[in-house]
Amino acid sequence: MSAAARKRVSRYQKLEKIGEGTYGTVFKARDKRTGELVALKKIRLESEDEGTPSTAVREISILRQLQHPNIVRLQDVLHTETSLTLVFEYLDQDLKNYLDACGEKGLDTYTIKSFLFQLFQGMAYCHKNRVLHRDLKPQNLLINMEGELKIADFGLARGFGIPVQKYTHEVVTLWYRPTDVLLGSTWYSTQVDLWGVGCIFAEMSTGRPLFGGATEAEQIHKVFKLLGTPQKEEYPELVRLPNYKANLPQYKAGRLELAVPRLDKQGMDLLLQLLRHNPMHRISAKDAMLHPFFDELKV
Repeated sequence: MSAAARKRVSRYQKLEKIGEGTYGTVFKARDKRTGELVALKKIRLESEDEGTPSTAVREISILRQLQHPNIVRLQDVLHTETSLTLVFEYLDQDLKNYLDACGEKGLDTYTIKSFLFQLFQGMAYCHKNRVLHRDLKPQNLLINMEGELKIADFGLARGFGIPVQKYTHEVVTLWYRPTDVLLGSTWYSTQVDLWGVGCIFAEMSTGRPLFGGATEAEQIHKVFKLLGTPQKEEYPELVRLPNYKANLPQYKAGRLELAVPRLDKQGMDLLLQLLRHNPMHRISAKDAMLHPFFDELKV
């Protein structure tokens, strides 16, 4: 390791391990020069032959491109022979921890609106800059003491072009995976993220995941049981999806308002626009920010 690289790495004092990311260990640390708290995501480089993991390269290039108050800030990248360390701004906790602390009562309505609006702001910016996150879940949303929410962990993110590119369907943690991806779709765009936002919205209100399947088959059953089995009239492309079968479990739509009872009429309307089986019918992040559910924030 060069003297310059060693000096840059020694600038940060590790305080404690705070988690495991998609492909590395995350530490809370202090910048000795400024006293500022940071998060260090350390990625071990297995061998010179393999080089830097593609997920790390992708995350670095995307985060250098994205500069927004609701996206975690990448401050520095430290590269040595054996490891790559990403230096991020530090936030106190993730939304999963926050929800766990609140228990099954969920968050109060104003906090839900504030967090959800910030999430839409961050996603609208990502989508405007042609980036799909593809792994939205409470663990990847960070919160600080000031009530700011920031999107993190872009390890599965992708840039996208026109026409929509073909991607793998092995994205998005199972509980937050939309109908089209569960049925094997590899042709998707920004709508893949909006379903995840809908699931997170419901979870903030109830304190528990909306669809907590243990397998893909169970996940599909849970989604169809609550939202109804998608029909060709509403979603003509359904029959062309790789995992579509004519004998899919048939359910009539359940009552979503019973599953998320604390949401008012406007909140339920917004949630239903996010949880549409047909991705082309899902509301965009930009349009969602104009929904009357958020009028209280604009007073």
